[in-house]
Amino acid sequence: MSPPRPLDRRHSSCSRSLNALAAEDPKSPIATGPSSIHRTKSFSFEAARSTPSTVSPRGRGFKRHTPSGYSPGTNSARQASLQGNNSSNLATTGAFDPFVTTTSPLSAAAAVAPVQANPYSQDTAAALGGTAFFAGQSGFQQPTQYHLYAPIGPHNQNTLGYQRNVHDLFLPNDFREELQKKAAAMLQALPNTHLPAQVDYFHSLVPLDLSNQKNATIFGYPSWVYKAQSSKDGNFYALRRLEGFRLTNDKAIRSVQAWKRVGNGSVVTVHDAFTSRSFQDSSLLFVTDYHPLSKTLAERHLGIGARFPGRQNTHIPEQVLWGYMTQIANALKAIHSNGLAARVIDPSKILLTAKNRIRLNACAIMDVVQFDSQRSVTDLQHQDLVSFGQLIITLGANAPSVMHNPAKAMEHFTRAYSPQMKNSVLWLLNGLQKDQERNIDIFITGISSQLMSTFDSALHLDDQLTSDVSRELENGRLVRLMTKLNFVNERPEYEHDPQWSESGERYFLKIFRDYVFHQVDAHGESVVDLGHVLTCLNKLDAGTDERIMLVSRDEQSCFVVSYKEVKKALESSFQALLKPPRRYP
Repeated sequence: MSPPRPLDRRHSSCSRSLNALAAEDPKSPIATGPSSIHRTKSFSFEAARSTPSTVSPRGRGFKRHTPSGYSPGTNSARQASLQGNNSSNLATTGAFDPFVTTTSPLSAAAAVAPVQANPYSQDTAAALGGTAFFAGQSGFQQPTQYHLYAPIGPHNQNTLGYQRNVHDLFLPNDFREELQKKAAAMLQALPNTHLPAQVDYFHSLVPLDLSNQKNATIFGYPSWVYKAQSSKDGNFYALRRLEGFRLTNDKAIRSVQAWKRVGNGSVVTVHDAFTSRSFQDSSLLFVTDYHPLSKTLAERHLGIGARFPGRQNTHIPEQVLWGYMTQIANALKAIHSNGLAARVIDPSKILLTAKNRIRLNACAIMDVVQFDSQRSVTDLQHQDLVSFGQLIITLGANAPSVMHNPAKAMEHFTRAYSPQMKNSVLWLLNGLQKDQERNIDIFITGISSQLMSTFDSALHLDDQLTSDVSRELENGRLVRLMTKLNFVNERPEYEHDPQWSESGERYFLKIFRDYVFHQVDAHGESVVDLGHVLTCLNKLDAGTDERIMLVSRDEQSCFVVSYKEVKKALESSFQALLKPPRRYP
């Protein structure tokens, strides 16, 4: 086998076996134990390579490292207790090895006491007290190694190894940026404001309206939208305020209770409604879910509230418009099934919360504002169908006032979209006619082919999100590994021994930390290579037999160890920290 390849200038002058070095110089840090640290003499790499016992095929020349002061007879019970069992009656057959599964069962005396599993143990059988998962098993069957993860599809095709970069290991940058922006918008605050500091059980109000002009077109009252934080659960909600509303019937506000039962992905959830005088007037407020950085369809496609109002809006592709239709149909299906009517299907009240992902908003408001209306629920549901068709024509024409001339609007819509969509919109516009039965269930049956297409797109999105999330699966494992290393490395004192972290097997753990994070190139420049760090940590977590050369900072000590030996040293050092402190008289 070829000698280990040095990765920097400090790792190119020597190569010695760990135990050979300890046997030659008993004063080295790896052999002295808790005593003071002594440095070994430097030696050449060529001389070390010519030694027959240094590196041999399959590593037979390397002896297993035994920590200073370790005795199999005296430490077996202590090692068993460190694996999650406080009893010392475990049957032991030899020296403890965390890489060998122990299948010996508990004795009769120890089986009575409850056994607490140790989540940090690498010995799964000992961590479970030696018991098996299923009755009749002679031993515990080792599960699939937790550190062996496989990427979940979909995958990029025809991508070679050198074409990948570090971003392939984590969430996509655009997705991560979108989530971070939403989190920042969620925590946005407005310190100098004339808004009330407290509105019922909400505080930290932030206005969400893009314009300060009053508009009473939709609800009959000027309405404003705020983001606020709840004092009850600490979550953020959206508050829609109707300015100047006076409640004359208590039953009107109780109608909101029925909307709390509407749990649909295409409807913004309504949580509460109450009146307040915190704004120096009589206001009605509705509490709904807050979706940060969401836009309305009017802002996205009709140019309302845009920064450049004169700019021509882009044409909506038919597949996107079908997606909008299926989601609105899904929302109306849930609303009508609960004996309710949306009553507000307007581009300015439909939120676009993600790419082609819409939700009906402000649905419960009209039930309170027009509580005394004499129209039946059936008529209101038919009106929902007509408003639905008018919405699709408005979006297809990219003009908010297109319904002022229905004939011209329909002519433009016919030229831009397929006959199936035209017939679906015409069926919706005739929702108030009595020539045939019309409801949302019949409409959904008529567009079933498009529902399958939208459902297929949702499945592909789910697969993509699952693949993106799987890239972050190993982050927690590597964080736990680095946490263990930092618990041990350069610890100021342990059991009144200030040299504990600098002696014994902890010494080359410190050098391993330098090997992973503090490398330099031939010119003395710092090497900042995330790929090297991830590779070393994954090999350490797996405990591979690959050998590396560790050189101290002063280049006076050199060790050739495997990742398996480093992992064993890390586990034993970490387990020593978990044991009860020694009591002194």
